[in-house]
Amino acid sequence: MTTVSLTDVAGYLPGEPVPAEFYTDYPGAEDKLRNHAMFKVPPSRHHVAPDETNADMIERAVQPLIERHGRAAIRGVDVLLVHSQLPDLPFVGAGTEVARRLGLNPEWLVDVANAGCASFIYMLKLARQILTTTDAKTALICNAQSAAGQWFTQSEVRRLAQAAIPGDGCGVGYVTTSADTPVLGVETRHIGEYAGEMTVAVDDGRKYWEPGESQLRIGFTDSSVAKVLARGNRLVPEAVTDLCRRLGVATGDIDVLITNQPNRTFLRNWQEALQLPAERHLNTFDQCGNLFGAAIPVTLNRAIRSGRVKDGDLVVLAGFAHAGDFAGAAAIRWRGGRG
Repeated sequence: MTTVSLTDVAGYLPGEPVPAEFYTDYPGAEDKLRNHAMFKVPPSRHHVAPDETNADMIERAVQPLIERHGRAAIRGVDVLLVHSQLPDLPFVGAGTEVARRLGLNPEWLVDVANAGCASFIYMLKLARQILTTTDAKTALICNAQSAAGQWFTQSEVRRLAQAAIPGDGCGVGYVTTSADTPVLGVETRHIGEYAGEMTVAVDDGRKYWEPGESQLRIGFTDSSVAKVLARGNRLVPEAVTDLCRRLGVATGDIDVLITNQPNRTFLRNWQEALQLPAERHLNTFDQCGNLFGAAIPVTLNRAIRSGRVKDGDLVVLAGFAHAGDFAGAAAIRWRGGRG
């Protein structure tokens, strides 16, 4: 069977760090949920500029890959997979614009709309499947998150506890048919019973695309928050444990665990459930907040560049999406040295 590797990753964070006070000191800021496990505020995050698009961020994130692997190699990728947490335009994903910007002519181009905060794992699985069953040899997978500086800074939404958690950023991965950093396995599950439980809300009851004065926000309720906490606490350790069992390794053998990072409560609970020491579960939550789908590649890139991932390490990526309608985990044997 063809071996597929996550050969390299890179990332981009827009602008200067935005302090927590941007939200907590805002006139009329909501206080009652600030200490809830879901909404404890990270010290810092980044925001896209007003005119900065998902394609802009992806273009900037890919530049280190071009520098390390050569422009011809990146332009020659056979597969381009893109997930944008907040699409810039209705109907149109960022993929074709990314291809135009980077001079790509991929045989396979997919804008992935599902899998949310765990979409990097899902796209890695898709890339691996395409590269092992077709003539394709290389893939570029891209996660762009631009909701923090656009959606969550609206005048009314900015007051809410939910607004202070997200941050913006972009992470990308270069996948090849090689044994550089082999993908050992990927575990994914689509959980239809939880579909549709992540909702958006507007005070006037209109559809989100209809004209009106109320501002779109995530439709959190006390009961929905409790359900998401319970599911998230369970889904990620289950996916990691099942993957490790299939690979014949113990969860204690994981050298580096990188997950999505909705809040510190999930990070602590996942680490404890898998019985890993804190230094093996890496995150960028205090610096970047909840990066949604970009969290895994951004954090992995930072960990590699800072030397936190060593040659030969068993690296596991894991996460869940939305209200629990998707969960997944991927294992990689890092054979580093690039960058």
